Amino acid sequence: MKTILAVAGGALALFLTIAMFGGAGWTHPPMAVKQTGFRGTGMDLIRTRAGNEALSAANVAPAPADPADAGGDKASAVYENVQVLGDLSAEQFNRLMVSITEWVAPQQGCTYCHSTENMASDELYQKRVARRMLQMTQTINSSWKENHVHEAGVTCYTCHRGNPVPANIWFDRPIQGGGRFIARNNSQNLASAEVGNTSLPYDVYQAFYQHKDTSEDAVRVNGTTVLPETKGKPIQDAEKTFAIMISMSQSLGVNCTFCHNTRSVAQWDTSTPNRVHAWYGIRMVRDLNQDFMEPLTSTFPRNRLGAMGDVPKINCATCHNGANKPLNGANVIGPYPELSHPTIEASLPTGEAKDPIPGTNTPALKPSKP
Repeated sequence: MKTILAVAGGALALFLTIAMFGGAGWTHPPMAVKQTGFRGTGMDLIRTRAGNEALSAANVAPAPADPADAGGDKASAVYENVQVLGDLSAEQFNRLMVSITEWVAPQQGCTYCHSTENMASDELYQKRVARRMLQMTQTINSSWKENHVHEAGVTCYTCHRGNPVPANIWFDRPIQGGGRFIARNNSQNLASAEVGNTSLPYDVYQAFYQHKDTSEDAVRVNGTTVLPETKGKPIQDAEKTFAIMISMSQSLGVNCTFCHNTRSVAQWDTSTPNRVHAWYGIRMVRDLNQDFMEPLTSTFPRNRLGAMGDVPKINCATCHNGANKPLNGANVIGPYPELSHPTIEASLPTGEAKDPIPGTNTPALKPSKP
């Protein structure tokens, strides 16, 4: 019996060996490795070639519309209630409106934002939101050009990808009860895609992406001295740090070494330049959420708000969609210079001035009544 088992085992081992080396599907797929840091530190971006191709194909920027004549009457003179883009020519204005329709609502068309009975009306909340989103796009491309988006810039398509609502948005998460004797679960131990389905805290967006006045050392939990000199941070802060790092890695489709040096993840002078870009990116997201998204709470209808009554907000994945450079790093702002800087005219009689647009001295305007 033992002899039979030994022979059977040897035959099975031989079969598996042959299958592993010669059988289809038994070998690992072709890999694509890109070194991102110092040699010998294991700082590599590792993907399959097929994964790289799929990621690249999913992040192709749309072809820009043909240029429009900058001459002729201004849009503000031809159309009513043009509050943000009134200094464009009517042809430039129409070109951008057509592009925005293709970027945001290709199935719904112009009537997603505009009333069919009165195109100038602000009756639909989508139009009021879109106006503010135009200002947000202009602010990103001007105020954050040097430190984050650089020459590539962003357009509405960067986030929307042909959908009225971007795929990667987030809402405040209610605290889940932990049982009869535990009042809450510390926002942990529930599988959440945002943090890689780990047991780490799932409310990290609220902790790191919501407010501009977030503490500068919110993410840094490691000590800088051999022995503690002040009261340290609790373990819960370290868990939130790991959670937001996992989220950022997923959002950009990279691993930790894309930004951090393996010998010391905290050390800045041996980290890659990507870490600096990410540092500014976090602060950009906070600014956009606080200055542009949260003020729209009363503009959105209740069915578009989250469980806690809050507006949809931005995180890294909203723009990046799994790629370390949105839309493969394509220069999307070049063909649309009207989105590269604030174009609103304060002199337009389109509403009552209120707080300035963030990053500019230009007053934002309240929508006129229909």
